[in-house]
Amino acid sequence: MKVLDIMTAPLITISVDCPVSRIAAQMDDHGIGALPVVQDGRLAGIVTDRDLVVRVISGSGFASTKTAQDIMTPGAFWCRADHSVETLAALMGDHQVRRLPVLDGRDRLVGMVSLGDIAEHVSERLAGEALGEIVEDR
Repeated sequence: MKVLDIMTAPLITISVDCPVSRIAAQMDDHGIGALPVVQDGRLAGIVTDRDLVVRVISGSGFASTKTAQDIMTPGAFWCRADHSVETLAALMGDHQVRRLPVLDGRDRLVGMVSLGDIAEHVSERLAGEALGEIVEDR
């Protein structure tokens, strides 16, 4: 099975200049915990619900002036739509992440995939193995 078969698409993205209040509202409205950040049509980074807490609430400055660019993780890890689910699980474990943006062969953002997608659509065992790698102290 391929990532394309289990990923969420179409997906919601935000621009680098999106205010953090709008990011939080998007996450709340759609029941999601991560938003890919795009700039000039390309993946620029990712903002997670944890980024909002760690980089906005506990950070310096006024939250009302912060944007996605201020709090995103730049150069986010990603996978390809044509990767196997086993490759996806290995990437998640290697990079200790639970969600990944999905790119096509032209580096266009086409979806998002999560550890939950692996468990729901493929194998709880494979998802569990990936989770073990994700939470491992390194």
